[in-house]
Amino acid sequence: MSESPSTSAADPRRVAELAANLAAVRARLAAAESQAGRDPGAVTLIAVSKFFPASDVDALAALGVSDFGENKHQEAVVKVGQVQASGLVWHFIGQLQTNKAAAVAGYADQVDSVDRRSLVTALDKGARAAGRKVDVLIQVSLADVPTAGRGGADPAAVAELAEAIEAAEQLRLRGVMGVAPKGEDPAVAFARLVQSSRELRRVYPKAQQVSAGMSGDI
Repeated sequence: MSESPSTSAADPRRVAELAANLAAVRARLAAAESQAGRDPGAVTLIAVSKFFPASDVDALAALGVSDFGENKHQEAVVKVGQVQASGLVWHFIGQLQTNKAAAVAGYADQVDSVDRRSLVTALDKGARAAGRKVDVLIQVSLADVPTAGRGGADPAAVAELAEAIEAAEQLRLRGVMGVAPKGEDPAVAFARLVQSSRELRRVYPKAQQVSAGMSGDI
């Protein structure tokens, strides 16, 4: 999608632009599923709606998109309240500050970037206060060398973090997420993520999700 925050999705030109872009993405996704031997529709498309208005979310929802990703609490909490479409799944992506986790748990259906125990505690507390369950993914660091400012749990710490999530009353462990580091071969990075997923699923069979992204995606 091209960034046009001042253009309403009610404008037929904007709707046409979104529809064309979505069709292109769906075609690429279908080709990737076929190449990987996956069933059509096996991969969930998450539209990253950060920086775009609620009207774009409503337009995409009308086109059949159900999952949307936001990575800034201040923007997300306003946008979720503005969107008119119902039945959407809101993902919080990107790094999350512990002091904002409880608030995020009040509207996010899934938090894809849990990488430390303090987040588990804060999200569980917020979800309990809101009277809702929140799905979570463990963000795994895929870098050969840890980089300051980049989120992600060390692969060796995933088992301990998974145990904490499973013990949290209001959280549900759904799988792992990872972002390929800049300057590294994405295939190598994602192979590490797949390995983390396999190890996690041996203990938690329901943690089936693997969310993979590039550094420029979020």
